[in-house]
Amino acid sequence: MGFLLDFLRQKAPKSGKDMPAYYKKALTVTAVLLIVYFLASFMLLGLAAGSWAWVPLAAAASMGLVLAGIRHAGPRLIGLIESLVIEVWCVWCVHSFGWGASAQQFLVVPLMLSFFNVSEEPGMKVWFWSSLVVLRLVLYAYSTSHAEIHVLSEQARLFFQIFNTVSMFLVLGSLCVLFSSSIQDTERQLRIDNQELHREADTDPLTQLPNRRSMTNVIDSYLSRHSNEPFSVAIADIDFFKSVNDTYGHNCGDYTLRTLAAKFREMAGEHYEVCRWGGEEFCFFMPGLNLDEAGSVMHDVCTAVKMMPLSFEGADFSITITIGVSENDFRSPLQAILEEADRKLYMGKNNGRDQVVI
Repeated sequence: MGFLLDFLRQKAPKSGKDMPAYYKKALTVTAVLLIVYFLASFMLLGLAAGSWAWVPLAAAASMGLVLAGIRHAGPRLIGLIESLVIEVWCVWCVHSFGWGASAQQFLVVPLMLSFFNVSEEPGMKVWFWSSLVVLRLVLYAYSTSHAEIHVLSEQARLFFQIFNTVSMFLVLGSLCVLFSSSIQDTERQLRIDNQELHREADTDPLTQLPNRRSMTNVIDSYLSRHSNEPFSVAIADIDFFKSVNDTYGHNCGDYTLRTLAAKFREMAGEHYEVCRWGGEEFCFFMPGLNLDEAGSVMHDVCTAVKMMPLSFEGADFSITITIGVSENDFRSPLQAILEEADRKLYMGKNNGRDQVVI
């Protein structure tokens, strides 16, 4: 029963003239199909009963007004008019041709229109469902105690059963396609939006590298799957980065970080994954590499950065980085391994910078 309670707790947005596109399309398709159905019923019933009945034409005209008013009225009013026309039609058909003509099947259509109207309160939907159930029971009771006005032959009755059933399922099937497509499109877009939000949450906006949280998740995932495999981490810091900002401005500092990130990505290959750790610090994760192998990779990175030319608004300059490298010792938690790399980084800073400490 939990799903029913969740349904009843739903909040409906205020109903206005700006109805959702999917619901407007559903009302339009329903109105068009019912106009065709009512016009066909006018012809068929007239021929079968031997006299012309004008109720189907009035119903078709009413649906024409609904079709014209979809642009100007809210979903609640249009849906109510469509439902009222269908209900009147069902009452008239049972009264005129009896239960066997099967027109009462169309009561399912207003039920669907009500339940897929996001502007309708859940309580109102339940009330409407109840009223349709009562109406259908009343019509059945009426048909058992009152003779129909126009007695159809068995052949004609069978024909109208088939005609009404096929027409009802055509309308119902069209609504199912529209509503299910809308739900799938909405869910697809939500998934895309959620993926984009997750990507943004795990990405540094300046460098487009993964951020600290993302890198920590990557290493934790590796540890859970390869607990007995070696790996190394390294933390790199730009030397005298403050002087770059002070000399050339913060825009130049941003340019430097973006260019450095691009260099790191260019050299990564299968050797490492890199993220922006924070500020001018970057973290490298090297799965499968021991300390000596990781140190060799980081020496190459350090040298490449030193030789990398930088130019911003006519100013040519270069930078160096200092790197501390630490290896998984199969005893320490990840935080301790990262702290060891950070400690070695500051050893390198204190011993002259532009170097790799392993």
